[in-house]
Amino acid sequence: MKKNNKQKKVIIGGTFDVLHKGHYFLLKKAFSLGHVTIGITSDEMAKKMKKRKVKAFKERKQEIKNYIEKNIKKDFSLIKIEDRFGPTLTKTFDYIVVSPETYKTALMINKKRSKLNKKLIEIVEIDFVLAEDGKPISSTRILKNIIDSNGKMV
Repeated sequence: MKKNNKQKKVIIGGTFDVLHKGHYFLLKKAFSLGHVTIGITSDEMAKKMKKRKVKAFKERKQEIKNYIEKNIKKDFSLIKIEDRFGPTLTKTFDYIVVSPETYKTALMINKKRSKLNKKLIEIVEIDFVLAEDGKPISSTRILKNIIDSNGKMV
């Protein structure tokens, strides 16, 4: 699918360490809205944010790229982000798709955009995707062997 000027611009961001059902839901929603730019945290940023070891940026980028090319089959952009704002303060986006975990960051982005006299980005919040035990699916819980990437108990 070719990107055109009428197509809405969508941004999402994250570490995307262990791809799971929650990520797939986020991606599906983002791609339903327009052309998606995916910000993936740099290795340095991931180290600061996470209390655990995270796969290398190159590996995380390749895994998400493979998933989209195989399952979503739409044009997209992948970028490395060095801070929680990525390109959201300098570029124009119509939507930012977030989980409850990242909703506050989206509010901060719009607050900063407002101060810069830039158009606010419409925030689209998706719900957490829950595992069998009713708790959110997360990379940490998968790595601890509590659940698998689909939220099934291990």
